[in-house]
Amino acid sequence: MKQLIISLIGLLSIVCASAQATHNVMSCNIRITGLEADEIDGRRWDDRKDVCLKVIKSRKPDIICMQEVIYESYDYMKKKLSSYIAFGFEGPEMDPWTEGYHLIGKNVIFFSKSRYELISEGCYWLSETPTIGGSSSWGSARARHCNWVRLRDRRTGHVFRVLDTHLDHITTAAKGKQAEVIVAETAQYAPEFPQILFGDFNSGIKDAPYALFTAAGWHDAYEDIHGHEEFGFTGHGWKFDRPKKGRRIDFIYCRGAVKTLASEIVKDCPGGIWPSDHYFVFAKLEF
Repeated sequence: MKQLIISLIGLLSIVCASAQATHNVMSCNIRITGLEADEIDGRRWDDRKDVCLKVIKSRKPDIICMQEVIYESYDYMKKKLSSYIAFGFEGPEMDPWTEGYHLIGKNVIFFSKSRYELISEGCYWLSETPTIGGSSSWGSARARHCNWVRLRDRRTGHVFRVLDTHLDHITTAAKGKQAEVIVAETAQYAPEFPQILFGDFNSGIKDAPYALFTAAGWHDAYEDIHGHEEFGFTGHGWKFDRPKKGRRIDFIYCRGAVKTLASEIVKDCPGGIWPSDHYFVFAKLEF
């Protein structure tokens, strides 16, 4: 009996250690606020901000990477997600325009204060001059950037990088070139070093960015679980009469010693209100 108890305690310790080593992560394009097209009940930020928060918190994420964050939504999320550290909301060099859709939506990384220690952080621009804030190239409709943090897991000691980006939404050439900047920057790390790239890539698995990332050793967390097919769109644009098999444009890519345990396109709609014009993407990862 004593030996059995010792064995059970050992097994329980292994299970608990495994649970502690997993990371719940989300990529969330929360949609830029204040657009004339959203002056409709259910689409205004004030109508959906609590729903947006509820859907995010329902997955109990350790790390949340948001896109299209501007002043109003940042203030709300930073206040409501007080147990997280937020990185990536910078200005004024990021805002050559101060109003309208030309305003640059930030790619903000939220990570648990209690779970992770911040080692370093940074930002670079997806252009021919990546160190120049607000710069753009290749006919990109607006300046695009990539924020990153290097974290240490307080539970396991694992060190890894998180990157958050948003590629151009119009120009095909710009999307490919912007992806090349990210591939080149992340390639400076050893192939086995864990990196996780979140974002709205405005492109699917048949487009240049996907090919560039996969050729460079990145793998799509959703594909790891569900296979290499299109399983429906993530950018719904408030239109729900699209074919079931559409194009995913929101991804969680992994590189290095990262294993995907689960992944989901989050289609929650509490009270009939959608949190954004994009479905969020969730993954459970293990190093």
